[in-house]
Amino acid sequence: MSAAPVHRYLGADGARDPYTPFVGCCAATVEHYDLDLDYDVEDNGLEARAVLTCRALRDTDRIELDLTELAVTDARVGGGGLGGLLGPRKVGVQHRGSRLVLTLPRPVAAGESFVLTVAYEGYPESLDGPWGEIGWAELDDGVLVAGQPTGSSTWFPCVDHPSHRATYRVSVHADADYEVVVHGELESVAERDGERHWVYTSRVPLPPYLATVQIGPYRRSELTGSRVPQYLVCSKKRQKKAEKTFAEQGRMLEAFTEWFGPYPFPSYTVVVVDESLEDPFECFACSVFGKNQLGTDWEEQRLVAHELAHQWFGNSLVLASWQDIWLNEGFASYAEWVWSEASGDKPARWHAEKAHRTLSRMRQDLLIGDPGQVRLFDDVVYVRGALTVHALREALGEEAFRGMLRGWVAAHRDGWVSTAGFREHLRSWAPPQRWAELDGLLDAWLLRPELPALPAPARR
Repeated sequence: MSAAPVHRYLGADGARDPYTPFVGCCAATVEHYDLDLDYDVEDNGLEARAVLTCRALRDTDRIELDLTELAVTDARVGGGGLGGLLGPRKVGVQHRGSRLVLTLPRPVAAGESFVLTVAYEGYPESLDGPWGEIGWAELDDGVLVAGQPTGSSTWFPCVDHPSHRATYRVSVHADADYEVVVHGELESVAERDGERHWVYTSRVPLPPYLATVQIGPYRRSELTGSRVPQYLVCSKKRQKKAEKTFAEQGRMLEAFTEWFGPYPFPSYTVVVVDESLEDPFECFACSVFGKNQLGTDWEEQRLVAHELAHQWFGNSLVLASWQDIWLNEGFASYAEWVWSEASGDKPARWHAEKAHRTLSRMRQDLLIGDPGQVRLFDDVVYVRGALTVHALREALGEEAFRGMLRGWVAAHRDGWVSTAGFREHLRSWAPPQRWAELDGLLDAWLLRPELPALPAPARR
């Protein structure tokens, strides 16, 4: 991984993000990505073109994008009077490490739209940093892309921060023997001269970290059990075990719809790769599992529930800042206990008490409301985040809690969320005389290292 450059990200509100200070752009945002990828599976070679529809956030002639290691072969700008008589004009290019700096032929004014076209090529690879390996990973036979939190720059030029969202069209040319899964909905597949051309679109704006490409010798099948279309993508040798693993996913989806509100996207796809993964991970309308995460025991089934719940918490409701990661992982972890309860297994209270006993024996030194860059995905963020949600359930009572939860999802569907916003939403479900109590509850669980006592069950 290249040494970090000196440029630091300033979010759309002008505030520096301390967790990912070396990504993003404060001068412009991308509103639509049109990506054309020509990929050679055998040698991991990529030739690509990205057309970015942008809008200036301030007066500027300098646009910074994230693109790691891949070589830029051409960059041009058009639209908004920036093109010439012969079409889009060339821009100045400086590319060092993961920062791509483009100098426009003339400044653009705040609010002005323009189009950047970047041609690039190379051999994409993952980044190794404080969160392990992220981004584009070459498998023994195919590709896996895990973008969270800043890995998308390994395969396309982008503004790689969740506070910047865009729609997408992605076309992929690959060997006809391979299945290709991209975030969004499959629009078309065409085969010619031993290659297939796949086209996916996502009309719901999403941040780059939820964008993904999965390529492998897979087969696609449809799962049943829900009104939402569900697809399973895996190799033939994994098919039977994978079908058993995800047999209850339709019931999970229906249970979560009752708890959280309507599923936010047109469909849901699970991909099983033929390699072991440390953890499964979520993408837009898709989750990816390793071969070692297949099974019907609770440990495997809670992962199925967790990744599905991220489609609400993290994918539809997107963080404005990584500091508030507990809003993703805490609610998705609590969904595991919701499913246990809804399926007729152990109630959420049982899981909460077990988790509380486990945390009480551990060192208590993490503020999950501000865990820091290195511990962003610490297990404590997940477990204590789930306990925070359960503590609110006990404090509010069942009816108010479930109404609050559905209201939270409905109010912020396809939008940004923050802890401050959650505090305000929580107040709308309690009388003013209880606001101080609820603020104190959140402070104790999120902003102090000591583990609070688990509240007694509220009277029903």
